[in-house]
Amino acid sequence: MALYLSEIVSVSGKPGLQKLIGNRANGLIVESLDAAGKRFPTSLTQKVSFLSDISMYTYDGDEKLEEILKKLHTLVEGGIELISKKSSGEEIQAFFRKVIENFDEDQVYNSDILKLVSWYKILKDKVDFNQLTEPETSGDDKSTAKKAAAKKPVKKATPKNAPKAQSKAKGGVKKTGNLKAG
Repeated sequence: MALYLSEIVSVSGKPGLQKLIGNRANGLIVESLDAAGKRFPTSLTQKVSFLSDISMYTYDGDEKLEEILKKLHTLVEGGIELISKKSSGEEIQAFFRKVIENFDEDQVYNSDILKLVSWYKILKDKVDFNQLTEPETSGDDKSTAKKAAAKKPVKKATPKNAPKAQSKAKGGVKKTGNLKAG
C-alpha cells in the first residue's frame, strides 16, 4: 500500500519520518518508517510537520515538497547521483540547482537540502511519486487523520473566578529554514 504525504510527518527530536496512525487529545500516535516500525505518541511540546504542508523557497514563490520530490525522483531515475553529508557546500548547491533551478540560496540552507535527500531515501520504496497526494473524495465517512489531528479538544467550563492555568507547551507546524508550512 502506497503512502501519501498527508499521512507522513516529521517530528522534532525524532530522526527520520513517521506515518500518522491516529490522534489523541494531547498529541498524535505515529509509527516510524524505518525497519523497526516503532509506534510512539507525540506530545504538545513536539513540533509536528505534515510533509504535505511543507514547501521550499524559490525566487518565484514557494514550491511544494510534492513537486520537488517528483522532480528529484525523475532525476534519480535518470541517473543523477544523490549527495551525502560528506558533500561540499558547492556540491550540495549544484545538486539542488539541478532539481530546482531558481531556489532561494539565502533561505534554503544546505542542511535543508540534505534533509530533503534523506527524506527521499526513506520514501523511495514507500510512496508512489506519481501520486503523492490523496485523490479528493466527497461524501466519504472517513475524515483524514490530518483533519482529525487539527481538531482541538473541547475545553471544560471553569468558574469565572477560578485562576487560569498557564501552559508553556507549544505545538504546531515546524517553520524553520527553507522548509515552511504552507
